[in-house]
Amino acid sequence: MKLVMRLAAVYNLLWGAWVVLFPLSFFRLTGMEDPIHPMIWQGMGMVIGVYGLGYWWAAVNPVKHWPIVAVGFIGKIAGPLGFVFNYSQGLVPASFAYTLITNDFIWWIPFFLILNEARKMNWEL
Repeated sequence: MKLVMRLAAVYNLLWGAWVVLFPLSFFRLTGMEDPIHPMIWQGMGMVIGVYGLGYWWAAVNPVKHWPIVAVGFIGKIAGPLGFVFNYSQGLVPASFAYTLITNDFIWWIPFFLILNEARKMNWEL
């Protein structure tokens, strides 16, 4: 569990830094139009980076720090739901879904297992 949280932390810190430092590269990579206000996307990168810090701190004891894992898990469920909603309205291309693999899907099982372990321990803080 600690390794998973450390990996999630490093991934989020790197992804967040990439978005903050090179905000247009994601859009060009996916074939989307450049945003009018890239600073909004950079703000998203900052939030993702902050998640990385939370994951790093939670890695000390992931079960004890289950609320941080839970917040991340909720985001990893909400992200794909948001994609489906926006894709169904023609607002994002299918290529955007590739980010869901590394940003969300690969973390579902490990985060769920950590939360399940915390549940077994009665969600103690």
